Amino acid sequence: MQRLIMVGMNHATAPLAIREKFAFSAVQRELALSRFAEAYPVAEAVLVSTCNRVELYACRPIHGHPRIEDLVTFLADFHGIPVAELQPHIYERSNRAVVEHLFTVASSLDSLVVGETQILGQIREAYELSKKPEVNSLLHPLFQRAIAAAREVMAKTGLTDGKRSVASIAVEYAKQIFETFDDKTVLSIGAGKMSTLALQHFSELHVKRLLVCNRDMAKAEALAGRFGGQAVPLETLADHLVEADIVISSTGSPVPIIGTAMFQQVLKRRRWRPVFLVDIALPRDVEEGVGELENVYLYNIDDLQQVAAATDSNRKVCVEMAQAMVVKQVEDFVSWHTAREVGPLIEELFAKSHGIAKDEVLRTLNKLPDLSVEQRLHVEEMARRIVNKLLNDPVRAVRESGTGSSPFVRAVAKLFKLGD
Repeated sequence: MQRLIMVGMNHATAPLAIREKFAFSAVQRELALSRFAEAYPVAEAVLVSTCNRVELYACRPIHGHPRIEDLVTFLADFHGIPVAELQPHIYERSNRAVVEHLFTVASSLDSLVVGETQILGQIREAYELSKKPEVNSLLHPLFQRAIAAAREVMAKTGLTDGKRSVASIAVEYAKQIFETFDDKTVLSIGAGKMSTLALQHFSELHVKRLLVCNRDMAKAEALAGRFGGQAVPLETLADHLVEADIVISSTGSPVPIIGTAMFQQVLKRRRWRPVFLVDIALPRDVEEGVGELENVYLYNIDDLQQVAAATDSNRKVCVEMAQAMVVKQVEDFVSWHTAREVGPLIEELFAKSHGIAKDEVLRTLNKLPDLSVEQRLHVEEMARRIVNKLLNDPVRAVRESGTGSSPFVRAVAKLFKLGD
């Protein structure tokens, strides 16, 4: 039998300053999964790391390791940060609660911007990174069903109408600062998915100029070409910060690329002209002190929550429909999981019990050689009926127990010495 456990933090439980400390780059995720496999060879894990959450899912034998506290320690140790700093921001789940949480997250019901579609791709990517086809882990059907459930929610509820994303909320902020955009220059630092979404939204506002600044010029040119923009090298970032009215930054840099001292010099060259910066990277691309400078409007991921909360108030019906669909999907998965886990135990219980009955019947019949064939069959049938009637109530209780790791199921396995 297998046990599901997970620990995590998100935008609701941990401030940005904490989340960026525990975020994983693509390379770090692979390294972390490798270390996890070395530490817990009989368990498996999926590690989700986005701008709004870090979650570690694990599947282990019912009586094995890791435990919940092991997952917390693993995350803290990987980043070289004391467990005490992580613990206040962590939530924990096990068994059914893991299923409910993952299905809710994948369906974008736990997102900063409810209805955004990026989380589904991020969940799929995390699953693909950890997938081992030769291993029959419960994590694999769990993530497959979560992805399928999320697709159904997004297709049938209207939850994703309006192309909602963190990038779209950033545009909402820009509209609060600028009245017109046909005279504005937009600079995107980074050429990934978030940058693409941001440029798509800003291009729809018909801005005067779009610049894409990235370390890889080929990626910058490809992205700029999609929206009629211009690719510029990262080495000349300061020059382009002088030109830009709106800056969207979303790189994978482990350290800030826009520092306070550097931006003070930029402001002087701009003659202190107002600038709007949206930092949607994790870890952050822009030092916090930049936002304290004159005529600088700096917003990060957590700041976007205010606009998200206001715009989500009109989506109540869609959210309720999505929640109902998730509840059904969870029930279906839990039922499948229960049958998957307790089925072999029930088969073993019947086989063992009927085996004992058969041995005892044979021993008795050997002592009664004068019985006819018909009488012998009656004795065998009586023993079979007695076993089935004795097991009827325990088997029903096992099937209704909820999961294969419930205390009742474990008690039945121990009482009847099953699975040894």
